[in-house]
Formats: sequence, C-alpha cells, structure tokens
Amino acid sequence: MSGGGLLVAGTTSDAGKSVVTAGICRWLVRRGVKVAPFKAQNMSLNSFVTREGAEIGRAQAMQAQAARVEPSALMNPVLLKPGGERSSQVVLMGRPVGEMSARGYHGGRQQQLLGTVLDCLSELRDTYDAVICEGAGSPAEINLRRTDIVNMGIARNAGLPVLVVGDIDRGGVFASFFGTVALLGPEDQALVAGFLVNKFRGDVSLLEPGLDMLHGLTGRRTYGVLPFRHGLGIDEEDGLRVSLRGTVRESAVAPPAGEDVLRVAVCAVPLMSNFTDVDALAAEPGVVVRFVDRPEELADADLVIVPGTRGTVRALEWLRERGLAEAIARRAAEDRPVLGICGGFQLLGEHIEDDVESRRGHVDGLGLLPVRVRFAREKTLTRPVGEALGEPVEGYEIHHGVAEILGGEAFLDGCRVGRTWGTHWHGSLESDGFRRAFLREVAAAAGRRFVPAPDTSFAALREEQLDRLGDLIEQHADTDALWRLIESGAPQGLPFIPPGAPA
Repeated sequence: MSGGGLLVAGTTSDAGKSVVTAGICRWLVRRGVKVAPFKAQNMSLNSFVTREGAEIGRAQAMQAQAARVEPSALMNPVLLKPGGERSSQVVLMGRPVGEMSARGYHGGRQQQLLGTVLDCLSELRDTYDAVICEGAGSPAEINLRRTDIVNMGIARNAGLPVLVVGDIDRGGVFASFFGTVALLGPEDQALVAGFLVNKFRGDVSLLEPGLDMLHGLTGRRTYGVLPFRHGLGIDEEDGLRVSLRGTVRESAVAPPAGEDVLRVAVCAVPLMSNFTDVDALAAEPGVVVRFVDRPEELADADLVIVPGTRGTVRALEWLRERGLAEAIARRAAEDRPVLGICGGFQLLGEHIEDDVESRRGHVDGLGLLPVRVRFAREKTLTRPVGEALGEPVEGYEIHHGVAEILGGEAFLDGCRVGRTWGTHWHGSLESDGFRRAFLREVAAAAGRRFVPAPDTSFAALREEQLDRLGDLIEQHADTDALWRLIESGAPQGLPFIPPGAPA
C-alpha cells in the first residue's frame, strides 16, 4: 500500500513552503513516521550532489536531512538552473540534459516530464509512510496551469491534499488565500484542504476572527498559525531573486571568542550559485559575512570571497565593469586573503576556454592563480573528501570547467599562491576543523585578534535549526488534523469558490 502524502503550496514564492515542508518532515520523523520530501520541479542556483552523484536542489537536501534520510534524485527529479532571464539548464534525474528557453520548456517539454515526475513520487510513496511535497511559486498561476507538473498538476495526478501557506508578514494574506482558491478549477479546488499562516507577529486572538471569516467564505479551515522566528530559513532556492544590497548572513551565535571580529565580503556576482557556502562562516561567533557589489566595500574586509556562479565569464566581466576585479587583484598583490570557490576559482586563473557555458571561446582571467580552465560539455558531479591545512575536509563539486593547475601550492583540488586560495569544492567550510584552521590563517594575515570558537559545530547548529522548525509545527499547527490529511486525503464536500479557473 502506498504511503500518505501532502502538497505544501504557497500563495507566492517565498511564502515559506520550503521551511514548512522541512518542519513537517522533522515533526513526522520525531513521531516515528518514515517520511521523505519531494519537489517535482525546482528552479534554483543552489544545488547539492547526492551520494550517487546526482544534482538536486539544496532545499530538498536540507528537507531530507530534516527527515533523517539520505537525499536522492527521486526527491527532485527536475531541476532548472537559470543561465539568464530567459533560459535555464534542465537537470533531469540529477544529470544535465540541455539548455532550454522558458517558452520552449513551458511550451511542451515540461508536460513530457510528468510521467518521470509521477514515477518518482510513486516510488517514494511505495518506500515511505509519508511523502511531503513542495510546490513552486503559486498554484494559481493560471497562465502555466495547462503544463503544470509541480503544483495542482501533480496534486491532481497523485490525489494529494493541498495545504496553502501564506506569509502574513508581507500583508494581504486573507486576499491571497481566497484568491488562490478562487482561481482554481473545480477539480483542483476539491484538493485544497485549507491554509497555514506563516510569520505571524503578535496576539493570535486578534487574527482568529479573520480566520473564522475565511472559513465561512471558503469552507476551508486554517491548520495553524506559525509565529515569526528569526534565523529559521533553510537554504534558499533561487539566487536570482535574492536582493543582496547590504545583505548580512544572519546567525544567532555567541559573542566573539577573541578580541576582534573578522569581516568577510562576498562578491555578489551575477547568477551566483551555492552562496550557502558562506553560511558556515556566518555561524562562527565573531565572523560578519556581507554580500557586496562595489570596490570600496572590500576595503575593510579581512577576507574576500568570489563565490560560485552559473556564468563564470559573465561574472568576470561584471567584476571588471564594477572595478571589483582591480580591487581583488590589488588585495592579492598585497597578500591579503582572497578565496575563490568553483566559478570564483575559475575566474581567478590565467585564462578560460569556454565553448559550453558562455560560448565565448578564449577569455583572459584575473591571473591571480596559475590555472587554466577549459569548459567540458559533461558536468563534474562528485562528493570528494581530502585534507587541507592539516584537517580533514568534505565537499561536493558541480561544474563544467576543468582546471589545469600549473603551479602554486596544492589546496583541496585547486591551489593557493600566498594568501589567494582557489577550489572547486563547495561545502568545504562546513568541516569544522578545516574552517577554524582557515579562519586562523585569515586572521593572522589580517592582523586581527580573532580566535575561532573551539566548539562551533555547523552540523549541530543545522540540526538545532531543523528541530526548531519541527517545534514550530508541533506547537503551532493542528498536528492531528495534519496527519489525517496526510493519511486520508482532502476532506470530502469542499465547496467550489467562484469564479474558478478561466476557460
């Protein structure tokens, strides 16, 4: 018998679908339910590599961690990695299958993938007691409903009850809830069981009359009101949508262990990918991580990071246009710390040969590392382990660029020259011993009296965060009613709310 299921949809992007899905997974696994996450189609520049070498969205990897299961390509069969405003790389079952325009994808290719998506969901439901599915954007995107495979399209085909999440902190949540249901056709509306309010501040009793009125208008109940909590977001999905102007990575941590703080500036390059690499730095007491896009913002930084990007050549041009390339080169000449990760590592090299990503052919890099990069059509997807700075390190690689190392000192799979480091390894800073050793070296180079805390465990902090998400569901949602939804499906006889979907 197949396991139960639920689709967590949202009134908008960023309504909290990923967080709620992770919280439900953690709540269920703590009560002994064997549970898995699922997202049919994800658009994200933040991805992860599973043990079998498949690329999936980082949000699904974190949801798998919440469920205490190993991430799998089954959990995110379709991943779209934007390469600009109108095209994306399509990753199917963890492997890239080509570039496609948005019009081409929604014009037919998406619907062709429905069978694969449903097969993956079916396999998970045969294996687990419950599968908690995450939707994308809003289920009421009426222009995309015909080819939808991630919201009501999959709910209809798999018979999943739907819980709609709304972010009340943004305002307009009642209109969003009502409008979401009222723009769906009768068959879709029959699966929308009710609502979940996210990020509420204040006295819930003041909200309850509105929830009662919403129930009267729609015939659908609210399954919980989750309070606003700082620092609970798991890995973001879409690097294109993040507003980085002055953004500081947020972490609730103890005071600095030493006398000084350490300032880290991350260049907010176009199509930035896996910027979650710096979360482990932000988790360190006394480390301030800031995303920047102007050269003057590098002046007081103790460490500059050039992160991964889905457009290495485009990012290189952007750095030059903004004057950041010159500022980074000046830092390297002064032996001040610079770290390049993945695409950031590639553009620190001597030159790039790219007939795959940008198709620009030969492009001169910044020349800060003795490295030449050639883009291969096949993507490298691995989970390497190694040692650096006398400490064990784990990471994961996602890149088309193949680096030829011509000198310098070995550093993970890349190299270092003085205090300029480059590597293809994402996630290396999550290795606690290596992170501390690296920060000690950065602090010494910067002349800062910064001392890494001896007991910061990034894995433990992540577990605490996921437990807090589980607590939110357990304490502020009607878990008995949620379980009935997951086990038995949407209630019968839910009323139709006009006008419904347009013809």
